[in-house]
Amino acid sequence: MAEQVRAIRTRKTILSAAAKIFEERGYQAATISEILTTAGVTKGALYFHFQSKEDLAQGVLAAQDQQLSIPPRASKVQEIVDAVMLHAHRLQTDPMVRAGVRLSMDQLAQGLDRSGPFLRWGEIGLDLLQRAQAQGELLPHVVPSETAEVIVGSFAGIQSMSQAICDYRDLVGRVSALMRHLLPSIVVPSVLASLDLSEGRGAAVYTEALQTPEIPQPAAV
Repeated sequence: MAEQVRAIRTRKTILSAAAKIFEERGYQAATISEILTTAGVTKGALYFHFQSKEDLAQGVLAAQDQQLSIPPRASKVQEIVDAVMLHAHRLQTDPMVRAGVRLSMDQLAQGLDRSGPFLRWGEIGLDLLQRAQAQGELLPHVVPSETAEVIVGSFAGIQSMSQAICDYRDLVGRVSALMRHLLPSIVVPSVLASLDLSEGRGAAVYTEALQTPEIPQPAAV
């Protein structure tokens, strides 16, 4: 048991170091040597958990998704808003999330499959939109698969713009504005009027999620 706990701790240490280096230098420029130095572990320890730099990067991409669950809401559209606003909040506060996003947006990352986060977000959005549609929350013309991709792509562009301009400092404001612009074309007016789209929503959901970590998700966020 003690060895298993040590192994888990070592893996987390390596991932945190990799996240730091990937965020600072990007995938292409980052080296295993830098990650080893930052983590303070042996090469053998690193390769016990990760076979290559690409494997490390995939570990960082996956790790950003495995920490918090969105509390369920009666309105599935509110769950969508909460997922997006929570991710915006975590981009401002969580180095692992920032590193994962840096990797997923890094067009110079040759040989790295960056599709995972986009596909996972699309699956989450599709599931919630389909459930919202079944509850009568969406306008008749909405195609959930198409709308899920629009939301994911729009968020990716907004966060990239915020990162370039001010290192995410205005991200929650930009995401709140994005939701206010997108949702009227998706959601029935009675549901739209009940949604909390405030800039503080992500921080509030984060606090709530920390208090209820066992709540299941339809997929990783």
